[in-house]
This record gives sequence, C-alpha cells and structure tokens, in this order.
Amino acid sequence: MQKNLTGIGIDAPAESDAPARLGNFARIAVLLAVTFAWVVGAYWQTASEIGAIWWRSDTFAHGLVVIPISAWLIWRKRDQLERCAVRPNLFFVLPMVLSGMAWLVGQISGVAAMSHLALASMLVFALAGVGGREVSRVIAFPLAFLYFGVPVGEFLLPILMQYTADFTVAAVRLTGIPVFQEHLHFVLPNGRWSVIEACSGLRYLIASAMVGTLYAYLNYVSFKRRFLFMLVAIAIPIVANWVRAYITVMIGYHFGSEFVQGFVHIVYGWVFFGIVILLMFAVGARWREEPVADLPSRMPAGPRGQQRWALIVPLALIAVAFPAVERFLDEPDRPYALEIPLPGAASQWQKRTQAAPDDLDYTPTSAGHRAEAYEVYADRSGRTVGLYVAYFAGQRQGREMVMHGNRLDGVEQGGWTRIETDTEELAFGPVVHAGMRGKSDNIVDVWSWYQIDDRIVTDDYLAKAMLLIDRLTGRADASALVTIVVARQGPPEDSRRLAERFMEAHGSELVRLLDDLAERR
Repeated sequence: MQKNLTGIGIDAPAESDAPARLGNFARIAVLLAVTFAWVVGAYWQTASEIGAIWWRSDTFAHGLVVIPISAWLIWRKRDQLERCAVRPNLFFVLPMVLSGMAWLVGQISGVAAMSHLALASMLVFALAGVGGREVSRVIAFPLAFLYFGVPVGEFLLPILMQYTADFTVAAVRLTGIPVFQEHLHFVLPNGRWSVIEACSGLRYLIASAMVGTLYAYLNYVSFKRRFLFMLVAIAIPIVANWVRAYITVMIGYHFGSEFVQGFVHIVYGWVFFGIVILLMFAVGARWREEPVADLPSRMPAGPRGQQRWALIVPLALIAVAFPAVERFLDEPDRPYALEIPLPGAASQWQKRTQAAPDDLDYTPTSAGHRAEAYEVYADRSGRTVGLYVAYFAGQRQGREMVMHGNRLDGVEQGGWTRIETDTEELAFGPVVHAGMRGKSDNIVDVWSWYQIDDRIVTDDYLAKAMLLIDRLTGRADASALVTIVVARQGPPEDSRRLAERFMEAHGSELVRLLDDLAERR
C-alpha cells in the first residue's frame, strides 16, 4: 500500500518524526523525574520535614500544590522541549556544592530554614545541571517556582502584626471611636481586641505572592509588567489585611465581638481575601500580553548516550555527598539525667518554699532542653522574683535552644497575653523584656536572655552563629535560656530595679553553676 501511494505521487508520512519528538520529551521528563526522586531520597529527612509543615500549617499549606504546578508548567513547555537536546552541564556543580554546604551548616547549627532553602536550591541546580543549558532555559520559571515550597517567612510575623495593629487603631480613631493601644492590644469602649499571629496576614501575603507570580508569568511577556504585577501582588494582601482587621473591629463594635469570633472570623477573612485577589486579577487582565510564538527549529544533536551518562554521574554524586558527610560528623544523641542547681538565696533573700503567689503564677516554658528548673525568691520586703533556667547541650534538630517555640519575650499560655516587648539595658547587660497580662488584669514583667560562654546574648542569629562555631570547632555547645519573672505592683521601673538587685545578688553564682554544669558534661 505504501508503494502504491508513493507511486501516484503521495508522500508517505515520515513515521520517525512524531515518535522521535514525543520520545525526546518523554526522555527529558523521565530524566527530570528520576533526578527529582534521587535528590529527595538523599535528603529525605529534610524533605519529610518540609512536607509535614505543609500538611499541618495553614500558613504554608500552599506548598502542597507547588510541585504539581511546577510539573504542569514543564508540561506546558513540551513543544519547546521536543526540540531541546539534553546536554548535562558541569557548570552547575559549583552551585550544587554551595547548596550542599549550606544544607550541612543548617543541619549542624539546627537552622531548619537554611536546610529547607538549601534543599530547594539543590533540587533546582541538580535538575538544571542534568537537563543542560537548553532545557534549563526553557523550564527556568518552573524550576524557580519550587522555591515557593520552602516554608520560610515567619520572621515577618512581628512586623506584620505591629503594622496591622497600628493601622487598625489609626482607622478606628479616624472613625471617631476612642481607642487605647497597648502594643498589639487595644481597648474600645465596649471590648478588648488583640492582633494575634493568625491576624498578621502572613498567609495571605505568601499565598498572594505565589499566585500573583504565577499569574504574571502566564499572562505577561515583558519583564517590566511581570515585575510590577508581582509588586502589586505583594502590596495588596498587606493593605487588604489591614482593611479586613479594621472591618472586623467595626463589626464587633457595632454588633458584638461574638459576631466575628471563631469560624466566622476565619471564613470571612478568606472570603474577603478571595474577593480582593479576584479584583486584582481582573485589573491585571486589562494589560494582558499575548505570548510570543516560538520559532520552529531543528533539534540540535546532543552528546551520545555514554557521554551523557558520564556527565550525569558527577552531578549525581555531588547531590548525595553531603548527607553522607552529615552522617559522618553527627554524633549519636545519648540521653542522660541532669539536674540544674539554681543559686542559693543570697543575703537578705530567701527561697519561697510554698506555692508562688497568685500574682506570680506565670511560669516560662521552653522545648528541647536537657533540663529545666524554676525557683521563686523573696526579698526582705516580701517582693518575689521567679528564676527560670533551661539548659541545652548536644543540640540538634528538635533539641535547640534557638528554635521555633522558644521565645525570649515569653510564651503566651494559660490566659496570659503579651502587651509589650522591647530590649532593655539592665545593670548586668542587655535583655529582652516583655509585659504579660493575666486573666485578672495582673501584669508580670519578664526579662530573658541566652547565656552562652559567660556572655549574655539576645539576638537569635548571633546565638545561632556562636553555637555553630562551638560545634564546628569541637567545643561543647552548652548554653542556657535564663528568664526572670517579677509581678508588677507599681511603675515598671520598680520591677526593673528589683530584677537588677536580684541579679546583683545571684548573677555571678548562676554563671558559675552553669559553667560547672558544662564541665561535668
């Protein structure tokens, strides 16, 4: 039949063209999938940590769709990938090594965000290196989109919460309603309000940035329009969250705070956010650009199979080398019993053996410590001071002094809310101060700091750096979280002077006891 068609002037279809094109994209897709699985498998512990955060956190739940969206974006480029030759590029070895080193430092120092970001970078550079320059150029955005899966951004919470509170208070005052503000808390004539982490707008900001970036990529061609729309996608959710908070307070003021509490509050927030995003997309659609058609080109000849595998091997080995190094450096975690001897009562002080008075029932907490201790001391006038010490040593993931959940400015629990936070310079050094209000409107002052190598440290990043240097140089990473609690019974200056007198009497003994504890370890 083929001969007859050819004989009458009808060309037989080129049977090899379509299968070859389809086969080329299929080979690229399989190669990328195997590379993805190879890297994720090598860093499975870190990858599973990220997945667990996606699953349990409302703020980072968008991460569950990042990988499917990235795969879909690659699928959209299949026609271009049909004409791309796979040429593994060893240029990506250097960024892979840097990513691996960053991951190793994050693991050693216990900085989970660094480990998570480094894993995303390792994935991006490994996929780009295996695919080569042509393939990576075509799928550059789908690869970069993977960074939206990194669960980072919680450092913005205090900033966003403060701006939300300030805007809400200013807007309420402009409305003509009197309001008194205490840090993140404000009081209206008929109720008390506070900006909590769920009201910061961080989840709106991250979700909008991801969706806005994707929208800009799909609907615009010029870099200028894409960049401007991404800026709008970042700014709008921040302002929208401020407006949402103001409307919430006004509804609560006129109809009762119970009207906007709980589930209704959350649903209303997401509905409001959805409407704002839809309006943003509707406005952005007016400046939509038609995509530029790709010029047809012949697929250039790539390296032969053996040459290709020879280039892939070093990329594959680099990807899995750093988990092996981390296992070699890591020491097994050996549990051991430990008690913290707190200082004895100095002259004119005594330890209070009975239960703490009601106005000092705030007890600091921390996680991951080897041991903790809490004592209440009283001076001759009967004023009480609570001393809390959490001791850390052999720190690793989940056993770090500086990690999410351990806060220098106190933990809000048992009906206590934070009304003020700042850094103060006391007589014995810089400390982080927080005012905590209880259910009965009693207030306690909390001063906290990290005790590392006889130094008082209040900056989380500096503390992490010091502990990392100790770990890398083979020194013990023993350290402590120290907290003083004083019930406020007058001006804040009275509580501050009482804390300074307590540390003047007990500070040197506390440091000596912690040093002895580190040496016995």
